[in-house]
Amino acid sequence: MISVVIPAHNERQNLLRLLPRLLQLAKGHSIEIIVCYSKSNSQFLTEREASPPVTAIHCSNNGRALQMNEGSIRAEGDILVFLHADVIPPKGFFEDITATLANGHEAGFFSYQFDKQNFWLGLNASFTKRDGLFTGGGDQCLFIKRAAFEQLGRFDEKQVIMEDFEFFKRMKSKKVPYTIVDNPLLVSARKYENNSYLRINLTNLILVILFKMGLAPLRLQKIHNSLIRLPYQNNS
Repeated sequence: MISVVIPAHNERQNLLRLLPRLLQLAKGHSIEIIVCYSKSNSQFLTEREASPPVTAIHCSNNGRALQMNEGSIRAEGDILVFLHADVIPPKGFFEDITATLANGHEAGFFSYQFDKQNFWLGLNASFTKRDGLFTGGGDQCLFIKRAAFEQLGRFDEKQVIMEDFEFFKRMKSKKVPYTIVDNPLLVSARKYENNSYLRINLTNLILVILFKMGLAPLRLQKIHNSLIRLPYQNNS
């Protein structure tokens, strides 16, 4: 079984777009979908919208690392897929995952493109096709064999903002075989629309460098929150 784990904080509208797409793509596959609400989430699916194979759980606290860990604990699949609520998977999504993990890899990511088109966003997206400084970010949708995920110790819940990069760092240090599937996800450009291309890229670069230098997670979060506006995360 494939378990799709979706951390969510005030993402109802995105979930209503994402879940039907996942169910459409899952035909012929054994899957479950676990929506993991943050503790302070205020937007919920109805019982009908969160009916099997979709399950919604209320997490014990905020933070994607914790949400994804609690989702993985509830998951029954031997393959775990960590997907953001504002990311739409492509045709062949589940086929790509199963084929990749059947061909000697323990984990993988997807390339992506944005739901708004311009030169600069296209340039950013082009870098997701290959390994680089920003490989392993959450928008690339980590999929991994459950055994490998457990052996690596799950996500580090102290990483309140860079949990995906920290996990990828451990993957590389333990030489977990992975690949990047060039079948692009469709990623929301809302962060760029609420800020600017330059602001987002500079902030990302600063955060990755400071993370690699070992700056404390809470300080990284403070820097991020001081530079980036995310009004959609505060919707009630």
